[in-house]
Amino acid sequence: MTTHSTSSERPASTANGVLILLLGLALIVGGPLLGFAGADAAASHGEEIGSVGLGLFAAVVGLLALCGLYSLQPNEAMAILLFGDYRGTDRHTGLRWVLPWYSRKKISLRARNITSDKLKVNDKRGNPVEIAANVVWRVSDSAQALFDVDDYQAFVNIQVDTGLRDIASHYAYDHGEQVEGVDQELTLRADAEDVAARLRDELAKRCGVAGVVVDEARLAHLAYAPEIAGAMLRRQQAEAILSARRLIVSGAVGMVETALDDLSARGVVDLDEDRKAAMVSNLLVVLCADREAQPVVNTGTLYG
Repeated sequence: MTTHSTSSERPASTANGVLILLLGLALIVGGPLLGFAGADAAASHGEEIGSVGLGLFAAVVGLLALCGLYSLQPNEAMAILLFGDYRGTDRHTGLRWVLPWYSRKKISLRARNITSDKLKVNDKRGNPVEIAANVVWRVSDSAQALFDVDDYQAFVNIQVDTGLRDIASHYAYDHGEQVEGVDQELTLRADAEDVAARLRDELAKRCGVAGVVVDEARLAHLAYAPEIAGAMLRRQQAEAILSARRLIVSGAVGMVETALDDLSARGVVDLDEDRKAAMVSNLLVVLCADREAQPVVNTGTLYG
């Protein structure tokens, strides 16, 4: 996805608001008082109107000064504009001040956590799966977030859904292509860390146009769609049974081989090839059977 940025954050020229607050209050309270006091003193000279007007003017100036005050908490920023023209961003915390005819837009820089809705998508093999992601993101460039997209929060939500659909289409749910019994491709279920890393990188590219940084992205939900979940569960159960059988047979063959070698080495019994074959067959049946073996007592001779 190609991004084109038209805005870039830069520092704004602002001032400490505490001093302006004190000065404004002094003008609002002290201006009229001094004006009326001066009017009483100048009453004999006919200049009381001018003194009162000067005091009221000072109060108006103080009131305008207070209109330029604003406060910022940690991890908050204020974009400053003059008649729609971006003049910079203030990231200083506390009480701040800017000329009152400048407009202001506050934006949070804190980390945010969203969990996407469960999406039904097709994986690489075309199987319908349900998938959802949990994403941690934050605004890094306030100018891009405010002026390069219409609504940066809605933009991020849409990009999370779009990126998740794209990532899911590049991986099989499980059982990737194998070479000599070894998986040669990543899958959604078995390689969650690698899938999460790719999802994070994909979202970082998509959300960069909005001045957003993606800190973490992980799959929050992954399952087959309900219409095929039953069939896939039976397949997984069958594969588990086959894997267990394979392990049992391999172990049984080793045990039989060891038993025959020990019998021959100790000279306990001398078996010809036919008897060895029968013994191997019986031992494999006993070792590989699902049920416990039922002993049969032979009252005759070994060859009778």
